[in-house]
Amino acid sequence: MKDPGKKVGEVAVGRRRFLKTAVTLTGLAIAQSAVPTLRAEAQETPKAPEDPTKVPGALPTPYGRRSAFERAERLPRGQISLTPHQDLHGIITPSALHFERHHNGVPLIDPASHKLLVHGLVERPMVFTTEDLKRFPSVSRIAFIECSGNSFSEWAGPPGQTVQQTHGLMSTSEWTGVALATVLRECGVKPEATWMLAEGSDSAAMTRSIPLAPMLNEAILAYAQNGEPLRPEQGYPLRLLLPGWEGNTNIKWLRRLELGVAPWMTREETSHYTDLMPDGTARQFTFVMEAKSVITSPSGGQRIKPGFVEVRGLAWSGRGRVTRVEVSADGGRTWRTAQLQEPALPKCHTRFTFAWRWTGEEAILQSRCTDETGYVQPTRRALIGVRGANSVYHFNAVQSWKIATDGSVSNVHV
Repeated sequence: MKDPGKKVGEVAVGRRRFLKTAVTLTGLAIAQSAVPTLRAEAQETPKAPEDPTKVPGALPTPYGRRSAFERAERLPRGQISLTPHQDLHGIITPSALHFERHHNGVPLIDPASHKLLVHGLVERPMVFTTEDLKRFPSVSRIAFIECSGNSFSEWAGPPGQTVQQTHGLMSTSEWTGVALATVLRECGVKPEATWMLAEGSDSAAMTRSIPLAPMLNEAILAYAQNGEPLRPEQGYPLRLLLPGWEGNTNIKWLRRLELGVAPWMTREETSHYTDLMPDGTARQFTFVMEAKSVITSPSGGQRIKPGFVEVRGLAWSGRGRVTRVEVSADGGRTWRTAQLQEPALPKCHTRFTFAWRWTGEEAILQSRCTDETGYVQPTRRALIGVRGANSVYHFNAVQSWKIATDGSVSNVHV
């Protein structure tokens, strides 16, 4: 979606180095193009014994692995990979399938040498090791992270064939770490501090300005995900978790927090993460991910048969708890209330189901959610009526899946 750009102080590369880099990237592109074929060959369905009770089973392994019959995978695309929501159950995304978004690759970081600097408008500037942070009282929180560019292609047209392609830049995990407020209390925040700069250790030095007050009660310096240390692509050994806010503010590989009195106007928050409005102005610092839902089954690329169908999906809101989900089978002309499954937690994926009988006639399935603030997920037409069609980020309109008479499901705009 975006190039990482030059960092401040970077010098121009020479001709020889440029050609060498071009050759390397070309080879990488060729290798990546072969990945789907190689993956398909490596994932041939194994032959299971006719009677498993007659054959000794496999011995224990140091680290668990899934069944050889399971195929759910992320979909890599450049600096992102997409979560396969059509293949998942419940609300927790397995760590190995949690979406990725990075700006210049995943860094290799030794946790023994990684440090977090907290400075600026604090009484006591401090440097913390990873082990220092683990000595503080720990907290855990189940929360979603959604890239602000999730569903970005739906602004212009319905190109996404599957729910993985349309909504794959979001995932939910249990995050464990130390409360940001605890660490800042140790450093002594000065009264005039109202903003915080968070900086990562990746080669893009991903940096965002964050207003201090709204996040003090919820922000976590996370070092664990789903019961184990963070995966490298999720920020190992330390990341910032800001529940309900756009993913790019949840800085990964966190190495620096600076407190100040105003936003720093970094490259990412001036040239990238803004919303272009119809009148040519741009909205800035649109942190909260609004209420959104999507039917994950039946969804694009799947096929159903006439008779009973359990419609399943996910709903979430950066404003808080989802309180209601409605489902329509006629393109939004009529709506019926879906069943919310427990737990229905704030700023977290909520699973919903709806009992439906398909007659074999053409239908258009949709879902819309309402959160605890009363905000209702808008239609695409209503959203574009306010925001225009020039945006890239924060697309949260109702998703439509067309059921053809042969049972095939496709992405449509209505």
